[in-house]
Amino acid sequence: MSSDLLCGTHAAPVVTQLCRHAPLVHCITNDVVQNFTANVLLALGASPAMVVHADEAAQFAAIADALLINLGTLTRPQQQGMRAAIDSARAAGTPWTLDPVAVGALTLRTDFAHEILAQRPAAIRANASEILALAGVSLGGRGVDTTESAHHAREAAAVLARRSGAVVAVTGEVDYITDGERMLAVNGGTTMLTRVVGTGCALSAVVAACCALPGDRLENVATACWLMKRAGEQALAVAKGPGSFASALLDSLHAQAFGGHHAAH
Repeated sequence: MSSDLLCGTHAAPVVTQLCRHAPLVHCITNDVVQNFTANVLLALGASPAMVVHADEAAQFAAIADALLINLGTLTRPQQQGMRAAIDSARAAGTPWTLDPVAVGALTLRTDFAHEILAQRPAAIRANASEILALAGVSLGGRGVDTTESAHHAREAAAVLARRSGAVVAVTGEVDYITDGERMLAVNGGTTMLTRVVGTGCALSAVVAACCALPGDRLENVATACWLMKRAGEQALAVAKGPGSFASALLDSLHAQAFGGHHAAH
């Protein structure tokens, strides 16, 4: 499947919608990244909420604009909360996004990911190894690290999109986003994004936020990827290392959303 390149001109209207709608994003995510994920959403004008108990998760998912399910530090009690939140979100028509962290490398989360795939996620954001495992092409990866290139996982992403009904984003040096029929590519970014914990998980939360927006979901999800890559490039220009890069990334995301810098890149 060939891919079309997403540019800033196409992304700009989606960024404007993200600021205007300020979606409330219910994040059931991993313990390592909650704070960073919340700050990324806030930088873009969205509203984060971290509600994890099964009873409250079901209640909150019904009133949120979007739901993120991230399997990073999965526990059996957390599985209960995730199932309850997904059921509630589906009943309310709330789009939910899956980040299948380390699927393929570990059995509990792999089985659980396949279980909840049947619940029709709006989007899936993952690295190449995770996408290949979810699509049933291969099992592997090194936990959160991919052992494959995003380009190698493009066709598996398209198969997974057709099977699940989700827009699938496989991220790497180039991000590929597909609904099974069309495919967009997002170039750019920086390897420094892999030196700060939580950037991929936070991107999945931005994907979830963009799934709550009107318009073409494929372009909305691709814009989430574009935002993170552009912000990473801008942050790298002023950062001295991973610590200052993390702070600069939040500033750059905020500038993308509110500073008028998203007209075209």
